Amino acid sequence: MAALGVVYGDIGTSPLYAFRLCFNQDTPPTEAAILGVLSLIFWSLAGLISVKYLLLVLRADNRGEGGILALMSLVRKDLPSSSFKRNVVIIALGLFGAALLYGDGLITPAISVLSAVEGLKVASPRFEGYVVPIAVLILAGLFWVQKHGTQKVGSVFGPIMVVWFITIAALGLPHILSMPRVFYAVNPLYAVQFFIDHQFHAFVTMGTIFLCLTGGEDLYLDMGHFGRLPIRIGWFYLVLPCLLINYFGQGAYLLAHGQSSADTSNLLYHLAPSWALYPLVVLATLSTVIASQAVISGAYSLTRQAMQLGFCPRLTIIHTSANTIGQVYLPAVNGMLFVGTLTLVLGFRNSDSLAGAYGLAVSMTMLLTSVMMSIFILRHWKWNPLLAALVMIPIFMFDVTFFTSNILKLQAGGWVGLSVAVLMFTIMTTWQKGREILRQKLTEESLPLPLFIEDVIRSKPLRVPGTAVFLTGAVNIAPRTMLHNFKHNKVLHENIVLFSLINEELPWIPEADRVQVQRLEAGFTLISARYGFSENPDLTLLLTDLKVEGLDLAPNKVTFFLGRETLILAQTRTMRPWRKNLFAFLSKNAQDASKYFNIPPNRVIEVGIQVQL
Repeated sequence: MAALGVVYGDIGTSPLYAFRLCFNQDTPPTEAAILGVLSLIFWSLAGLISVKYLLLVLRADNRGEGGILALMSLVRKDLPSSSFKRNVVIIALGLFGAALLYGDGLITPAISVLSAVEGLKVASPRFEGYVVPIAVLILAGLFWVQKHGTQKVGSVFGPIMVVWFITIAALGLPHILSMPRVFYAVNPLYAVQFFIDHQFHAFVTMGTIFLCLTGGEDLYLDMGHFGRLPIRIGWFYLVLPCLLINYFGQGAYLLAHGQSSADTSNLLYHLAPSWALYPLVVLATLSTVIASQAVISGAYSLTRQAMQLGFCPRLTIIHTSANTIGQVYLPAVNGMLFVGTLTLVLGFRNSDSLAGAYGLAVSMTMLLTSVMMSIFILRHWKWNPLLAALVMIPIFMFDVTFFTSNILKLQAGGWVGLSVAVLMFTIMTTWQKGREILRQKLTEESLPLPLFIEDVIRSKPLRVPGTAVFLTGAVNIAPRTMLHNFKHNKVLHENIVLFSLINEELPWIPEADRVQVQRLEAGFTLISARYGFSENPDLTLLLTDLKVEGLDLAPNKVTFFLGRETLILAQTRTMRPWRKNLFAFLSKNAQDASKYFNIPPNRVIEVGIQVQL
């Protein structure tokens, strides 16, 4: 039920706008055009959603986690470590695919809520001036409730979505029964004939038909929230049948009313009797609010994965479920999505205008997913190349057609999602490159740990009681925080723990494999802890449970030494000046390490370190 309330909101509310927008002056609603469009919708849902995502892509989970970054990690594991260029290409594809989903995360709430509220204009023209203000208030409420968590939000939204799907099926069924020849559209020859009759305009229409598929990528991305089985059950037993009945019902309505008198504006509302119009507007508005939940939850999961994989600065993460580790809330992401969505609503002001902005980003992400899925099928599942081609070539034909048709929307608003994607891709690659340069510089300027221990044994400096914990990125070098502390204070603690956090390209690490402890001479101890990209490091919890003979690692007794880096932007060629400034800005605004690692603030000593970039 919770999965229905989150995963299927986007694709489930597409009947509000997807079918009606396919018809215009270039593509009037003739019988052949209606059956052709319905045929394309039917086979698109069957081919791309049912086969590609529900039966194929959902099997490519990274220990329960989904999404294009999880798939990127799976593909990279099957590539030889020596294939540097291939690894770079796969990382670039994965990151850009992930960045594209942020553009979708802005547009989906805007177009969904606007299209529902516009139903008020069907009931009465006097609501014309109230559509945008009402949409803004609804979106404000949606983003406000996010702090309560995906599970709670989904549990409330789930029953509403069940009512929505049953309602749209009930609206479409009477029209189908009165015009049963609408089922001719199941024959794919009607889709072929549509292209023969309309040629280029049919190709343009594919960009609009794609609107019935938006939300498909979210099925994969939200798998970590609910699991594979609930998503499949919801689709095949409820969502798909109800969607098809409604789309075919809209087609039957147009067939019954004929080309000359048919009104394609707000077509879904014309299926309802007049007494049901206001309740339907309320239900549609609730459902479109829910439609936004899939992409919002997906943006949280995506950002969290990017942080753990080293492609995003540290942000505040709030766990909203004690039982499901994938359910998180990121206030910063929520705020940025809200501001972006509000800007789109106020800028475009109606769903027809936003339709031009919608689709390009999602279609490109779907295409990139197919590319990486093909590599995964051949290298990981080791399918016969002929079998893989038989399965993937038809999927590629759909993906390429939808992507190229959506490119035509670039000037009409498609640039919005693409611009957001380019911005997010730039941020992620800049952060990854900047951190890599800093690691190299710190390694070059650091002292090998064995040499430092030898010097401690030889010089016998003053040792004070207690345990000091230093975070380090490399176990074979002495942390600069430790060297600075020793240089200025001339003392060392009796017990020194060098703590290394290792981020793995897995969603989670079994507790039995998480921690490794190595005792060294002179009171030094190396502790390395492995974390997956769907986990958050919690040093307080880890040290509380960790038992090492001769060491008292209680978090309220040890002293944590953390480095606070001050970046000096030098005239070097390590990065372009504008990227250096961007990296410095991101670094300055990243979440404090003590909060991110859940370290008691009263046990922290920060050591300032200047680093030239």
